[in-house]
Amino acid sequence: MTRGQRGFTLIELLIVVAIIGIIAAVAIPSLLRARVSANESATIGDIRTVISAEAAYHSANGGYYGTITCLTAPSAAVCIPSYPATAPTFLDSQLATTSMPKSGYERSFEENVIPGGISCYAYHATPATPNQTGVRGFAGDCSGRICYTPNGAAVPTVLATLGPGCAALQ
Repeated sequence: MTRGQRGFTLIELLIVVAIIGIIAAVAIPSLLRARVSANESATIGDIRTVISAEAAYHSANGGYYGTITCLTAPSAAVCIPSYPATAPTFLDSQLATTSMPKSGYERSFEENVIPGGISCYAYHATPATPNQTGVRGFAGDCSGRICYTPNGAAVPTVLATLGPGCAALQ
């Protein structure tokens, strides 16, 4: 009496491993592109949020924009005089943190300081690891425009405003 054969043969296992390898080779680049796209979309959204926060701060501070720290703590002594400590802030502290990457992008804040306050600002975002966490570099300024560079470099500015050759997002 012979027993029935149980399990897979070596050939069957090799075929399954080969099929899994082919699927992985096709799927991984698509997943990386999706991740880069998600990082860029999140960064553009963050820049829009900073622009909106600065516009609200501008109207509450007599026509001057604020530093990135004043957006998170407007009741500080150097920010808006007589701003209530219990009133809401203009920006989340996570967006104001420029010392560590967020969504695969390094952030920086540039300001044009004039007597009395800040006349304009630029909020920059460049990929932490170019071509892996992001492809394009972005920036937004006091005009409300968001511009990008196709190679991930910082968007050029003049006195904290985006340069004339700015490739604006539509």
